[in-house]
Amino acid sequence: MAGPRKAGGTGDRPDLLTAALFVGLGAVGLWAGRDLTMGTAAAMGPGYLPRIVCWLLILVGLTVGGMGLFRAREDITIPNLRPLAVILLSVVGFAFTAEYFGFVAASVWLLLIGSLADRESRWREVILLTAGLTAFGALVFIVGLGVQLPIWPF
Repeated sequence: MAGPRKAGGTGDRPDLLTAALFVGLGAVGLWAGRDLTMGTAAAMGPGYLPRIVCWLLILVGLTVGGMGLFRAREDITIPNLRPLAVILLSVVGFAFTAEYFGFVAASVWLLLIGSLADRESRWREVILLTAGLTAFGALVFIVGLGVQLPIWPF
């Protein structure tokens, strides 16, 4: 597949689309949390953090959009859906596997299947990272934080 073609004019379309998504999500979040009490920095209400995050989303969106207006025009290319589908499958599989087979099996599923999203991943590295991240995750979440999830299926 060929890369995006450059055309005359300005307006980096992927950046402008990203800006619209950020500003839109921030605005929807502000609207959805309009009834939550803001509070103050010393006594934060339930709407304090969501409102701050939404304003930051809008600010980032406006910044990206402003910079995108002055870049050379670049058209939006057709996305590669394979990585998205693989990551979605690995996360959904983690949710189902964790409940029935435990944290270790679910982590191995998540990391091994998720690694298929990158065609350049090397199995030796993936297996070593899977072992290390699974052990680290079990120590932090199950032992350290006390997440109520079985480590093993038995």
